[in-house]
Amino acid sequence: MIIVPRALDRLAKIYGVEPFYRDHTGARRKVGEASKRALLTAIGVAAEDDAAVMRSLAQAPAALSRDLSIPQSARCYMPDWLDRGRVWGIALQLYQLRSARNHGIGDFEDLARFAEIAAPLGTDFIGLNPLHALFIADPAHCSPFSPSNRRLLNPLYIALDQVSGFEAKDLDPADLEAARASPLVDYPAVARLKLSALRAIWERGQADREALEAFRRKRGPVLETHALFEALSGHMRGQGHGAGWQSWPEAYRDHANRAVQAFAREHVDEIAFHAWLQQLAESQLAAAQGRARAAGMRIGLYLDLAVGDKPDGSAAWSDPELMVTAAHIGAPPDPFSEEGQNWGLSGLSPAALAQRGFTPYRETLEDVLRHAGALRIDHVMALYRLYFVPRGASAKDGAYLRYPLAQMVEALADASRRAGCIVIGEDLGTVPRGFRSRMAKAEVQSYRLLYFERDEAGLRRPATYPRKALACLSTHDLPPLRGWWAGTDIALRTELGLVPEDAAKTQRAERDDDRRHLVGALRRSRLLSADRARAAQTPEPSAATAEALTVALHRYLARAPSRLFAVRLEDLLAACASVNVPGVSLGYPNWRPKLDVPLEALERHSGLRRNAEAIAAERPKTP
Repeated sequence: MIIVPRALDRLAKIYGVEPFYRDHTGARRKVGEASKRALLTAIGVAAEDDAAVMRSLAQAPAALSRDLSIPQSARCYMPDWLDRGRVWGIALQLYQLRSARNHGIGDFEDLARFAEIAAPLGTDFIGLNPLHALFIADPAHCSPFSPSNRRLLNPLYIALDQVSGFEAKDLDPADLEAARASPLVDYPAVARLKLSALRAIWERGQADREALEAFRRKRGPVLETHALFEALSGHMRGQGHGAGWQSWPEAYRDHANRAVQAFAREHVDEIAFHAWLQQLAESQLAAAQGRARAAGMRIGLYLDLAVGDKPDGSAAWSDPELMVTAAHIGAPPDPFSEEGQNWGLSGLSPAALAQRGFTPYRETLEDVLRHAGALRIDHVMALYRLYFVPRGASAKDGAYLRYPLAQMVEALADASRRAGCIVIGEDLGTVPRGFRSRMAKAEVQSYRLLYFERDEAGLRRPATYPRKALACLSTHDLPPLRGWWAGTDIALRTELGLVPEDAAKTQRAERDDDRRHLVGALRRSRLLSADRARAAQTPEPSAATAEALTVALHRYLARAPSRLFAVRLEDLLAACASVNVPGVSLGYPNWRPKLDVPLEALERHSGLRRNAEAIAAERPKTP
């Protein structure tokens, strides 16, 4: 009676399915038999019944590599000048940028111009949201962390006026004015506006076909299959289906099927159009990096790699055996989500990676690093393990799936050195014991947020932060400083039903303590006068006090020994609204709010200049 359960446990161990996990309270939660079977099946190991378990066990390798020791040679790129120094940069969401010339969404030309504004202030990098390809046929799906394919770019960031052959008549003036004036990015309207203009250029024959063919040969199958996906996705939307392949008729769910190949033969021009969009996006991103470096930034663009791809997107359709699509990446229960989280993303299969010598992971990194001076890896613990939730299961009934850490880090380090790109690992949330020290040895910089760095006395002093790290106040999942100080995030999460009132009351009291703690620290550090300190205690201080507080906090955090320091553009501009409220799909305009201040006004913005001068005083540029 116990032979098969033991066999299931042995099979799970071989393929890296962990038998238990610890939640945020420290309680040990055992992974149930159903979850083990479902996750094994999701990674291509038959385990749906007892007979399947016994067959899979008989065919299984002795064990997949679980060596936790990272080779000494596996070290990510770190330039000598940064090894000795401390630098800073500005983090922003590209779509947020307003300008008199863009077309309703921040674009690559806005990015280049912002870099030319920021570089003279002493910055060495611009931190960005993921720029991955989403679903061009479904532009309302706008989360940059839920990509269709991480190896390609989002064409909505193409600057139309930088495309050869663009003419103003390609745009409807009323639609353009509405897109620019909106305080939120209207993604469907922007997509209609920009794609119609790009199609007009394409149909006039003004694209450089010879350069396009060279680009297609260079990028190879990943580009061709993605362009085919985009063409088919648009066709399917027109037929009443979804943009993702899991909603398509069965004959089109496999890119190698005859029906798909017939479609490809009949839509050669449409596929070429989508390849051209990728060529434009990549050339403009490269130009932005070149201009950032030319303006004096030693790192330039600091890009972001999402933790996974959407299961119904281009990546999973192109190579289904590589992706775990029958289970979604998520997180176990924690203080912010007692039921756990399901992020709706597919991850790479560790078994498939091992079978292919980790080539797909290397290629993904090469594509993302191509025009980056630094890379932030979202949820860097994925190098070691990912929490998967089987399809149809509750998020708390998931399990961790182990990855071969040594080989993953070797691939990352090799790609980093080849590209000359610094690596920052977002190591927030549940971090396995000893993981951060292993990352430090591999020169993967840690990611330290002021609000999350705590000990038994409360918020830790930045002076205690590690040197191998990027320090910042907060991230895209939290409100800007002004909103955090006022507790708008607590009020919003309560209003949306994400936090019960008793928990909100506790969080408000904790926020009061944090404010007092920080004001006290700034007073002791002689960064706030006694009068300013008293005035700053309130959740909503006056504009003058709020600006003094922002400058003082940035100066305080800039003193951290950490090599890198990032300040959010929203904080420099005294913004209040959150760009994203995790766990919300309706009820808040995630990934849509624009900045109030247009690009043309930034150069003379007092908040931007005062903060930059204060930070630069703490982190002066050194050779």
